[in-house]
Order: sequence, then C-alpha cells, then structure tokens
Amino acid sequence: QVQLVESGGGLVQAGGSLGLSCAASVRTFSIYTMGWFRQAPGKAREFVAGITWSGGRTDYADSVKDRFIIAKNNAKNTVYLQMNSLKPEDTAVYYCSADVRPFPSVPPTDAREYDYWGQGTRVTVSS
Repeated sequence: QVQLVESGGGLVQAGGSLGLSCAASVRTFSIYTMGWFRQAPGKAREFVAGITWSGGRTDYADSVKDRFIIAKNNAKNTVYLQMNSLKPEDTAVYYCSADVRPFPSVPPTDAREYDYWGQGTRVTVSS
C-alpha cells in the first residue's frame, strides 16, 4: 500500500507563487511515475503535470506550461510542484498520484493510469 501526503496549499494572490510537496511512504518510490492533478469546483479532475521515475521526462498541461515545474527527489521520496505566476483559474484541490507500472517512457496524462492518490491540498488564488 502506498500512502501519499500532500502539503503546501493555501491562499495566494494572482501573480504569486506557491510550492506543493507530496511525500510517499514506500521504499520503491524511486521507480514510480508521479503526477499532479487538480479539480476545481464543479469540474472534472484534470492533469497538471507528470514526471517519470528517474525525472528524465516531464509533461505539463498547456494551461500551466512555462508557469509550473514538477520535480522528484527519490532520496526523499517526495515529488514537488512549484507554481509561479498563479491565476485565479488555478484555484482547485491539487492531488498527487503514483503510477506503479514499471518504467513507462512518458508520464501518463489520464487519471485512470494512476494507482494511488493523496487526499489533496487546496490552492486558492485571489484576483
């Protein structure tokens, strides 16, 4: 069983920055592909960013490209999401997820490909 715990959400003004962290309680974290998704009120969960097991390949939703950065520290069993130039439309609950399939070449963008999920952390961007 993999437990994922997100932290770092909060309230920030438009144009500001916020960093999210997701800690995994499993020793095999280094081989997992990790993803960040978000869900705004009344909307479906959507892909934000993903990173392969080694950190060698990342992918971003068009809406966050050039503003958000995903990173993975296998030594700390932690994946990060640095969010810059935040906009009110970034307001959502952000979820960390883990794909335990062995060594995919690219991070999946479909939530159904991920096996484990954190409880979510809320991000609110005020205008």
